[in-house]
Amino acid sequence: MTDLAVEATGLTKYFETYKAVDQVSLQVPAGSIYGVLGPNGAGKTTSLRMTLGIIDPDAGSSRLLGGHKPQSVRHRIGYLPEERGLYPGMKAREAIAFMGALRGLDWAEGRRRAATFMTELGLERVIDSKIRKMSKGMAQMIQLIGSIVHAPDLIVLDEPFSGLDPVNQERLEMLVKRERDRGATILFSTHVMAHAERLCDRLAIIARSQRRFEGTVDDARALLPMQVRYTPRDASRDAVAAMLPAGAEPRGEAWHFAIEDADVEPLLARITASGLGVTGLSISRPALHDAFVHIVRQVDAGFTADASEDAIEEASA
Repeated sequence: MTDLAVEATGLTKYFETYKAVDQVSLQVPAGSIYGVLGPNGAGKTTSLRMTLGIIDPDAGSSRLLGGHKPQSVRHRIGYLPEERGLYPGMKAREAIAFMGALRGLDWAEGRRRAATFMTELGLERVIDSKIRKMSKGMAQMIQLIGSIVHAPDLIVLDEPFSGLDPVNQERLEMLVKRERDRGATILFSTHVMAHAERLCDRLAIIARSQRRFEGTVDDARALLPMQVRYTPRDASRDAVAAMLPAGAEPRGEAWHFAIEDADVEPLLARITASGLGVTGLSISRPALHDAFVHIVRQVDAGFTADASEDAIEEASA
């Protein structure tokens, strides 16, 4: 990956004695949608802020859009922070134009683009409404439009789906894809796996302040075995149990179990040869949600084990 829009290396940040981010590195290919996933408090927001140069890292560095320092390319970046904030007395069109003007966009052009964006997203009825009269989710969509109205090359969205209803979540997904198709790079954080699974070309998972995974959605899902649901034709439970792998569990008429990729074809051959028949058979890869939970639980288990060992050492000292 030589053409990177974001290249952050070894980012580390302390808040007093607490290490909020520990040696996090991100490489985001230009023109891609890249997700930073993690539980609440994992260090996602701090990592994004260091990447953008909003806060200085205690160690590590970040370069954006062809190797530039973050501060030198701020006009080419659109940023939606985790904390939402608009002037409540401004009208939606003016609020969007104002945010664009902060990045060098002509005021009249900003107002024109604001109206176009809002109409395309089904928000035309509130173009001239004041922010204070809008719902939280509606105001969030206005701030999102304001962060991209100047057509930035890099768009960074911190928990953009939080607080949005399903309709506006769908509008946001459409907008993210459209901006990617325009040529922009999108980097966003979330702890909701469904959005990441639908949108991301690549993703990183941060847990307990460190990056624990980097790759595609399929790479993450491949960390877990395939899940099988098999319903035989008329057959005794003992006969089915003897044919299936150890650990297979009956739930109603169907049997559920996990299987590695290499064992799928041998399983199909055994089912065919057994004469037990098939009235239902599904073999599927676990969802990103399952892979995420697996990774985070492994990290938590390791952290708990390390803490227990430290406690034993202290007690015996």
